[in-house]
Amino acid sequence: MTENNSYLSFRLGKEIFAANVSSTLKILEIAEITKVPGAPPNMKGVINHHGNVLPVVDLNQVLGLPETETTKSTCIIVLSIEDANNAFQVGAIVDEVLTVENILQTQISEPPSIGNNNTIKDIIGVFKKGESFIMILNINSIFKEVNLKQ
Repeated sequence: MTENNSYLSFRLGKEIFAANVSSTLKILEIAEITKVPGAPPNMKGVINHHGNVLPVVDLNQVLGLPETETTKSTCIIVLSIEDANNAFQVGAIVDEVLTVENILQTQISEPPSIGNNNTIKDIIGVFKKGESFIMILNINSIFKEVNLKQ
């Protein structure tokens, strides 16, 4: 039997990316983000999420893409990140959430291998939808390297 996986697709700039829905907890409208003095450059600040402090990063910046302007489509995806020591939540700003894609494992191609580009190693596969490509991100890998603590 071929495994069927669900992925949340979203836009960063002109590119479309996706993350496994098992990593996504919630989608929030863009909120007032409180800046944290001395925070690492990739951290935009924090928001109040159900009484908890949630660190927020701009996923464009984390992936080395140009920052974009905030629009009415901009939102925060609350992600559950797991590493060897613990699990934590982080908010990732994206330009627009698109849809949930149900993708068969056989429809996912290997990611391109182009030198030592950091973004490439965080892509676990590529899915062709129409004439476009959706790059599937390894969320745990990306946020393992994002320093949210000073």
